[in-house]
Amino acid sequence: MIARTMRVAGGFLALLRTGLIVGLAVAALVYPLAAVSGMGVKQGADELAMPPEALRQALPAQTTHVYAADGTTMLAQFYEEYRTYTSLDAMSVNVQHAIVAAEDARFWEHHGVDFKGVARAFVANHKAGGVSQGASTITMQYVRNALRDSARTPAEVNAATEQTGARKVREMKLAIELEKHMSKQEILERYLNVAYFGHRAYGVQAAAEVYFSKKPADLTVPEAALLAGLVQAPSSYDPAVGDAKAATARRNYVIDRMADLRYLSAADATAARAEPIALKLTDPPNDCLATRPGYGFFCAMFRSWWANQPAFGANSTERLEALRRGGYRIVTSLDPRVQDVAQAQILKREQARSPYALGQVAIEPGTGLIRAMAVNRVYSLDRASNGPHSDPRQRKRLRGNYPNTVNPLLGGGDDMAGYQAGSTFKMFTMLAALEQGLPLSTAIYSPKTVQTKYKTGRSSPAHCGNDFWCPSNASDSMTGRQTMWSGFGKSVNTYFVQLEQRVGADAAVRMAERLGLRWRTGIDKTQASPAKAKGWGAFTLGVADTTPLEMAGAFATVVADGVHCEPIPVSSITDASGKPAVDDKGVEVAKPRCAQVLSADVARGAVDAARCVTGYKAATGDCGGWSTAPRVFATVRRPVAGKSGTTDDDRAAWFVGMTPGLTVAGFIADPDNPLHRVGSGNAGKPRETVAETLRDALAGTPVRGFTPPSSQIVGKQPPAAKARTKTTTPPRA
Repeated sequence: MIARTMRVAGGFLALLRTGLIVGLAVAALVYPLAAVSGMGVKQGADELAMPPEALRQALPAQTTHVYAADGTTMLAQFYEEYRTYTSLDAMSVNVQHAIVAAEDARFWEHHGVDFKGVARAFVANHKAGGVSQGASTITMQYVRNALRDSARTPAEVNAATEQTGARKVREMKLAIELEKHMSKQEILERYLNVAYFGHRAYGVQAAAEVYFSKKPADLTVPEAALLAGLVQAPSSYDPAVGDAKAATARRNYVIDRMADLRYLSAADATAARAEPIALKLTDPPNDCLATRPGYGFFCAMFRSWWANQPAFGANSTERLEALRRGGYRIVTSLDPRVQDVAQAQILKREQARSPYALGQVAIEPGTGLIRAMAVNRVYSLDRASNGPHSDPRQRKRLRGNYPNTVNPLLGGGDDMAGYQAGSTFKMFTMLAALEQGLPLSTAIYSPKTVQTKYKTGRSSPAHCGNDFWCPSNASDSMTGRQTMWSGFGKSVNTYFVQLEQRVGADAAVRMAERLGLRWRTGIDKTQASPAKAKGWGAFTLGVADTTPLEMAGAFATVVADGVHCEPIPVSSITDASGKPAVDDKGVEVAKPRCAQVLSADVARGAVDAARCVTGYKAATGDCGGWSTAPRVFATVRRPVAGKSGTTDDDRAAWFVGMTPGLTVAGFIADPDNPLHRVGSGNAGKPRETVAETLRDALAGTPVRGFTPPSSQIVGKQPPAAKARTKTTTPPRA
């Protein structure tokens, strides 16, 4: 049988030399292999065929690179196969010569299939009783990889790589056809970008980086020969993890083949063989766990954001696959300088081994660009050295989530519940009131405790007669006639509860939603529903859970004259071809997503009242003599407004500071145990952290002031306050 087959092969090779019946020769030479596999040649080839044009378009998976806002600071890489596509002219000629010498010596001569090689391999394999030699050309190997990379199901992957005659027939047919449509240079370039070189390196760009920490254009003859030798059996010849003698022998074989093909002189080949293998390994980082220290939580938020963008796939699985395979160049919104400032201010006050999470998020008003996300935690899965759980009920079976965690403590994760934000929610009530026509000068007598129209259970600490909710102020000094300026600056609970009764609790809830808040817990979703929102009186005191990311976005809306921009972690996204990523409507995915959700005048009115909090003083009214954060303006030393907030029993504390150039929301709480009080001693840390972050982050940038609201928003006021309406520039610090 073997002799008869070889006679057939020899006859067809003679015909080939005269240029006759190439296609018939393919079938004749490989038919016995297909017969052995139990599959007919025509059936296997036809069923698995792929148009040459599709092969030309099939690009391999490529690494996505993620940069900071400067476009140069690498934050992270995402890949399934570590690869960066590189043009042939960016590769050393040594690489091109070495891969041809190692894999396909007659590459420049054949038309996709090396029939001499097929006949030689056929004889060798039959003598060995198995596969001892291959006959795949570089073109055929490219076809195989292209079929694999374009596969959509495990069955298609298996069909592209299975060891059968049918697969070989298909590769040969497609290789011959492909060479009619692509030049040898194009095929060689494609092959050098799909070949696997071991050590997680796909393509010569990755291989040069991983093994030698250099670009493929700079590879020497010995280095190029080493890489080319790896392709045949990466695990056997990888000098980093395998037998160095085997790697050297394989490299030297390739050098000899380069000399045989006259790519090298005998003297150059001898010199190259004499050089020892000198590796300079690089371990390419992958995903957010390998990102720069302090940047992991932003990276994770970016990845979660990406998974929710329909432009990248029908579901989160497809979108994340696109991230790992698409070869995108992503410039994020993260400003390294602002991030480093924010992180330093956090760690200055609360170390990573504290059970309390101190964190902050900075957003640029008018764009929604997230400039920083900092927290006193290490982004890591290793919990072995974590401290004890702060909840006594969990301590025996769980460690705490500090210092190491991957929980989305700052927002942006689908499973992030958040924290109660206390009196920062008074902003939403004030905005609803201003929108309904109640001016900043609205005066309400605010006693120490007030009985409301809202019902509550008898177990509530604020319960009073007839099951009504009766909240109180933090101190007796708040009692008296207050306006929005003084009520907001002093954070007078009884003023804002009465104001909320006038506008409706549901109006405050809907206002928060317009500014970007979403309800995560079951109780919050129920209370925010149309059926319940009218009776959610405690909403204005911040009993709902939220995140620093949401609160920064909400307050940024206010300082941006009512323009709400969805918090966004990217400034540009380009695909592997260099084109901007767009959605199904042709809109760039990285474009800011902004809408006017408030009138500019209403927003300016809220900012004016929020100036009272920081010690900057309102432009149009009387702040009432004192406030909850009077040192913020003295620290920031430029126009600044904001709001502090604490929850019942000081379980969490917040401060949100806003300037025209940057808004920062900071908090402190125990994510593991919401009942664990931060205490009054820690309550000031968010205020101090945010103030110093704004000061340092904005240093060197132009000082911008606030625009005062109209007289309609201000309303009737005392003469002393009227005199201040002319103040449009900040007083000297």
